[in-house]
Amino acid sequence: MILLRNLVFALFFGIGSVVIVGLAPVSALFGQRAMIRHATAWTRFHHQLVRWVLGIRVAVEGERPSGPALYAAKHQAMWETLELQMRLDGAAMVLKRELADIPVWGWAALRYGAIPVDREASAAALRQMIKDARRARAQGRSVLIFPEGTRVAPGETPPLKPGFAGLYGALDMPCVPVATDSGRCWPRKGLKRPGVITLRYGAAVPPGLPRRDAEALIHAGINALERRA
Repeated sequence: MILLRNLVFALFFGIGSVVIVGLAPVSALFGQRAMIRHATAWTRFHHQLVRWVLGIRVAVEGERPSGPALYAAKHQAMWETLELQMRLDGAAMVLKRELADIPVWGWAALRYGAIPVDREASAAALRQMIKDARRARAQGRSVLIFPEGTRVAPGETPPLKPGFAGLYGALDMPCVPVATDSGRCWPRKGLKRPGVITLRYGAAVPPGLPRRDAEALIHAGINALERRA
């Protein structure tokens, strides 16, 4: 049954994604807000398939700020990259440069306002990331970053990448840690399994703290669910 669920999910999400992403150029003609609505339709489609085909439910803990914020999230699966787009009202997401190079999808992501950054995190790349993030802030949007830089297995708590501190210092926005245990239901390798994924919004870290203090609070916040592992 689990294998069947995975096959049906892959089939429907794959076909649906081809159609939705293929129509992105049409939405792009009507501006960035239309692209954000288009992307949210895709992530809502994904959310429904995850719930009703894979049998994965979401338990949300904590509350978000009412206004724009910098969100720093745990990254254990592809799930949160789509789920958080839907839940954070179309936040501008920091993503790997190579994703922006994917034909059609990458172009649509840039039109949406995604913020690409090179893995090498050179000084020039970090400056461009901050510039793009400030543009999103000026538009009244939140910014989402996965500060560990890559997906990790449940229980792993690597240090934060330098890009997080640069964004935190430059944006002058409250920073909300987001913890998730998605890797339990959605492993990097193997079949996705029914269950409950917890998404926890931690206490917002105010802007202006010393770098070490801010990093310590965010690191603890995004790993808040790891103590249960």
